[in-house]
Amino acid sequence: MTPRSRPKLDVAACRREFPALTRTVNGRPAVFLDGPGGSQVPARVAGAVARYLASMNANSGGAFATSVETDAMLAEAHRAAADFVGASDPGCVAFGANMTTLALSLARALARTWRSGDEVVVTRLEHDANVTPWVQAARDAGAAVRHAAIRRTDCTLDLDDLESKLAEQTRLVAVGCASNAVGTIAPVGEIVEMAHAYGAEVFLDAVHLAPHALLDVEAWGCDYLCCSAYKFFGPHVGVLYGKREKLEGLPAYKLRPSPEDLPHRWETGTQCHEGIAGTLEAIEYLADLGRRIARVPLPRREALREAYAAIREHERGLAARALEVLLAIPGVEVRGIADPDRLDERTPTFGFTHRRLAPAEVAARLADEGIFVWSGNFYALPLTEALGIEPGGLARAGFLHYNTLDEVERLGEALARL
Repeated sequence: MTPRSRPKLDVAACRREFPALTRTVNGRPAVFLDGPGGSQVPARVAGAVARYLASMNANSGGAFATSVETDAMLAEAHRAAADFVGASDPGCVAFGANMTTLALSLARALARTWRSGDEVVVTRLEHDANVTPWVQAARDAGAAVRHAAIRRTDCTLDLDDLESKLAEQTRLVAVGCASNAVGTIAPVGEIVEMAHAYGAEVFLDAVHLAPHALLDVEAWGCDYLCCSAYKFFGPHVGVLYGKREKLEGLPAYKLRPSPEDLPHRWETGTQCHEGIAGTLEAIEYLADLGRRIARVPLPRREALREAYAAIREHERGLAARALEVLLAIPGVEVRGIADPDRLDERTPTFGFTHRRLAPAEVAARLADEGIFVWSGNFYALPLTEALGIEPGGLARAGFLHYNTLDEVERLGEALARL
């Protein structure tokens, strides 16, 4: 199906699947622009969590029915997560509490392979979960950390500066696929190629990009990637991908009876089975969205591709109008890419400041009008520090595929009244 003939996203149908979107504040529909901090959840995802707890709650590895059913669900969830990130090997995907916990676990293992004189490269565009784990691991190993700069004018990575930080002693480059604070999308394929040319491994933080665009670890060539299901319409569960030879070769910290085969050696303790059941259902929600758009039954990965093509098209329209509205409001400054011809370089997440009001006050006043936005630094401390806006940070409005142009207008009208 060509892009010209592709059916558009049926936003009204999508919204009917999210019970939270029926909420009202002071008699008006709530506007959920808090997605960068965590998306809302389809009813089917909540139902999958409840069904698991109600009918098949058990530990793994038993001979009885509920344990066998749990193991079958876990196997399918690993296959679904592999499809979601673009991996052909389900064994290369592990679940955990969240991205931060998984990154800390991986960093601790990697630190055991680093030595004094080695170097790690992080960037100023990151969430701190993609900085501090590597800084702490480097400290433990006696390695050095180098920080790649951003261009403050548009909050994009300075790729020339990043490349200047690479050397033969670089062991890891950690970069986010997209900024959770200002929406910038990084050219991860180019960065991976650049890092690999120096023999360095690459870790990608895909938490913010995951609800907006198709992940593709094999096309990008990254060594590791993490994302979080609660950002892509699921429960609070983290997902770790790693190349098989990497995950098998690292000295993972684990208990003695735990299996050594993948992915078990990276899934410490009893997992949150009900959360994994919900994560599986969140991926199936997206895949079914793609099948409805394509109007044909498709394998899960291809269905996800269709879904994200429609999501990107819809969100691009939201971003174009939101940028137009925000730039027209006196006193509001958009931080990040503000050129309407560069929408493909950002997600529809807008961090902004107000000439007179602190970000927390902006968020509070919008909340009074039923518009849910965040304020602060969102753990993107390297960025807000580089921009010189600490303390206080930014106000942040983030759009997802269930948001509408009418909600963009409500945000603009409310901000104009400030």
